[in-house]
Amino acid sequence: MKDKIYDLQKKFENDIVNAKSVKEVEQLKIVYLGRKSPIQALMNGLRDAKPEDRPAIGKVINDLKEEVSQKLSEKLESLTQQELAGRIEGESVDVSLPGRRSFFGRKHPIIQMLDETIDILIGMGFSVKYSPEIESEYYNYGGLNYPPDHPARDMQDTFYLSEEYLLRSHTTSIQQHMLENAKPPIRIISPGKCYRNETITARSHVFFFQLDVLYIDKNVTFADLLATKEEFFTKVFNQKIEMRVRPSYFPFVEPGMEVDIRCTCCGGKGCAVCKKTGWLEVSGAGMVHPNVLKAGGLDPEVYSGFAWGGGIERLFMLRHGIKDIRLFTENDMRFLSQFN
Repeated sequence: MKDKIYDLQKKFENDIVNAKSVKEVEQLKIVYLGRKSPIQALMNGLRDAKPEDRPAIGKVINDLKEEVSQKLSEKLESLTQQELAGRIEGESVDVSLPGRRSFFGRKHPIIQMLDETIDILIGMGFSVKYSPEIESEYYNYGGLNYPPDHPARDMQDTFYLSEEYLLRSHTTSIQQHMLENAKPPIRIISPGKCYRNETITARSHVFFFQLDVLYIDKNVTFADLLATKEEFFTKVFNQKIEMRVRPSYFPFVEPGMEVDIRCTCCGGKGCAVCKKTGWLEVSGAGMVHPNVLKAGGLDPEVYSGFAWGGGIERLFMLRHGIKDIRLFTENDMRFLSQFN
């Protein structure tokens, strides 16, 4: 047994001296310290030694194992430093080569569109107010005249965090915040991200950006609403817009309506973007419901107002003829870089 240990020690010393690279040292580590190494075989062979000799032989084997481990670590560190120094010494900088072009980050196309719509409405006399993304059930629904059994309140449509709090499903939740903290005239826009528990498709997503507009004062009329919207969409699409409205229901407005514009791609002749109808749906709108004004402490016989809102992704898709909303969140630079 002692002869085997001595022969193994000599063989290792010879191998470690001849190792010239990190890879060779790592291979020696496997050979001498692995589960099937000769040192492990010596440990297994202790059972064949005399009982009185086992402690002494076991100590010699353990000493050999520690010696092998230490020398391998020292050799590995030495060769690693040598190889690193060699790479650094071999590297050089050719100052005559042209520089590499640096690419600067850009805003996401949706944020660009959001900023543009905000600038347009600020230029029309509105100020910007933000509501929290984590909202109470009252501000998101109750204060906006949603009845207790309205389908939007269900878990199927809303991301509830608790019985009282949820992820806002629309930036319309700003309305009662404003009515509680400001006196008319109120002329604000509320941009931000919204969340709805919907199936992700080419036309809908679980999160999206929305812009809501609110104007409350004495003698605000339906004509004011139509004129403001027409001016806004004319600026967004950079062309004179023909607009139409269709009756619709929203709990927080009365009367409520859907707003369409004549297709900007085909001029109303009918194309794939407008589904051959010649019209594009762009937002929902209406006059602020009297119950919403009452909940905010205002007399609907004295004050009136309008509200409207829509998705920023929707506007961007209409302006550029994009057919799949999922493209905005897939981080495909081939798509995103087209709009920077």
